[in-house]
Amino acid sequence: MEYIFRILRYDPLKDERPSFQDYSFRTEEKMSVLEALMDIRNEQDSTLSFRYSCREAICGSCGMVINGKFDLACRAMVDSLKAPVIVIEPLPNLEIQKDLAVNMEPFFDAVHKIEPYVFSKKQVLEKGHRIEDKEMDKIFQYINCVLCGCCYSACPVVSRDEKYLGPAALAKLYRFIQDPRDERPFSNWSRVNTEGGVWGCDTVFKCNEVCPKEVRPADGIEALRRKLVVEKIKRIFRFKR
Repeated sequence: MEYIFRILRYDPLKDERPSFQDYSFRTEEKMSVLEALMDIRNEQDSTLSFRYSCREAICGSCGMVINGKFDLACRAMVDSLKAPVIVIEPLPNLEIQKDLAVNMEPFFDAVHKIEPYVFSKKQVLEKGHRIEDKEMDKIFQYINCVLCGCCYSACPVVSRDEKYLGPAALAKLYRFIQDPRDERPFSNWSRVNTEGGVWGCDTVFKCNEVCPKEVRPADGIEALRRKLVVEKIKRIFRFKR
């Protein structure tokens, strides 16, 4: 089968604007888009830049837009696209560093701001803080996040508000405050009770649509909103008493 890979190219050091470049690619094997890109880079154009690592849909490094769909290049199969022309673009909402590689720093800065780790006052046991499987089931959906940035890149709020934390960070915060081992104070996670936090979300659910791991970040944002409202009501009644 012969394909045309139409790849967006841009080197900010020498190009005035991004442009598409076509590569003819023939294969008789079943392969991923990432493997095809590696072959194109190795055999046709060594200047082609893209990011990848594990090649097993675990690290999230190879997130990109493939024929208009946000996906991980390592898990998107060429033959499943059912199109002779395959258009590859970098993730939007993030600055292009070169070709398909984008600057992920704003995305990871947002994740770091919510302090994505367990707050615990208990002494760390030799085997860690063990919990029941049924408790983990409540947050397993959010643990699946591989930090690929697809939800952040597809979010319409991120595109217009640089202060917005984005879907991945907010969903990950919900994952930790729901963890029975986590003891972070309300003052810590109530910081997202802002327009740059949970109330900035437009609830268009684009993040749910594009997530390659079915995390459904908007579910976590909606749950965070409910928890904030409930906690605020509890505190008002305590104050009145």
